[in-house]
Amino acid sequence: MSKRLSPQLQHNITEDTYCETHLEPTRLFCDVDQITLCSKCFQSQEHKHHMVCGIQEAAENYRKLFQEILNTSREKLEAAKSILTDEQERMAMIQEEEQNFKKMIESEYSMRLRLLNEECEQNLQRQQECVSDLNLRETLLNQVIKLATELEEMFQEMLQRLGRVGRENMEKLKESEARASEQVRSLLKLIVELEKKCGEGTLALLKNAKYSLERSKSLLLEHLEPAHITDLSLCHIRGLSSMFRVLQRHLTLDPETAHPCLALSEDLRTMRLRHGQQDGAGNPERLDFSAMVLAAESFTSGRHYWEVDVGKATRWQVGIYHGSADAKGSTARVSGEKVLLTGSVMGTEWTLWVFPPLKRLFLEKKLDTVGVFLDCEHGQISFYNVTETSLIYNFSHCAFQGALRPVFSLCIPNGDTSPDSLTILHGPSCDATVSP
Repeated sequence: MSKRLSPQLQHNITEDTYCETHLEPTRLFCDVDQITLCSKCFQSQEHKHHMVCGIQEAAENYRKLFQEILNTSREKLEAAKSILTDEQERMAMIQEEEQNFKKMIESEYSMRLRLLNEECEQNLQRQQECVSDLNLRETLLNQVIKLATELEEMFQEMLQRLGRVGRENMEKLKESEARASEQVRSLLKLIVELEKKCGEGTLALLKNAKYSLERSKSLLLEHLEPAHITDLSLCHIRGLSSMFRVLQRHLTLDPETAHPCLALSEDLRTMRLRHGQQDGAGNPERLDFSAMVLAAESFTSGRHYWEVDVGKATRWQVGIYHGSADAKGSTARVSGEKVLLTGSVMGTEWTLWVFPPLKRLFLEKKLDTVGVFLDCEHGQISFYNVTETSLIYNFSHCAFQGALRPVFSLCIPNGDTSPDSLTILHGPSCDATVSP
């Protein structure tokens, strides 16, 4: 005789989660097949080797796993939001940085062209004093025209390379922004689903639990990284003007402005840190905020160039100081009156900074010799990597006040001693550089 259940009994069995096959309560859960089982189902050959546990235990295990993933998802969401914000800020930053580098290239081109014209005029004047050969004069003029053309072509190529790198960087950042935005959306959706899942009852939570868990884990495995972009400072402006040989100044250090931690060489070209301190109490020209010294020479007009050996220092500064050397204790005001290139090394990593404003520059290898060019009339200061014959950075349209003095500084170490030293180079080391 067949068994038929009344509708009321069927409803009760459903609510009481009875097995449809054996009409017994389902108090077990098969983790492999993701279904509830009664005791007879559990004893069947089908589930004999499956992982089976009580429904409540299974639900609590999954609830715990879902909660852990929920917590991880929230953390990952914050990280994704942070990357998204950073990429958006970097897009705005590199646009501004590209414009700054464009101005720097244009400024360097204008300076090189001025020096080339000046060199031409000097050569023509010397030729006129020696011989009045018109053919020679025409030859010189043609050479200058050729050099000027080559100079313009070189700088145009630099601008094109800068634009190309800028576009590539922007494309990478936009792609990274899109990936970050998509992950933020996916994580927000996942968090809503997990919050709902964690709040569900036993049977609802176990429904498709393994699938939901694996899908959630797969999303968390997606690794998000900021875009790797090319530093624009790698778009090097190559070459040094041959006029730097003519403009190179043989500077000396001013002992009256030397910090007590500094020892100066007899020829006043080298500075190094030492144990003792000089007796400089009451000297209004002494600067006490860093191991710093000014050059004895100062400039109020004209163009000037000098070189500094920084290869024996791990933390150093070179640049321009404008204004008078103030008394002790005026550190804050003095620091705003300098234009500086700073180099430092931590372990094997070399870092360059320029100021103002403080900006980090990319450095491919250790810097040994720094060239500094000053054009008082045009308010320009340029720093060069002499070894690589390339521009490091330049400042244009600076508003100077008073006499300008080269400045040199070493970092006072935390320990007792430091072998760091800086040396002002004399002689035509620019001869190895290229022209124009």
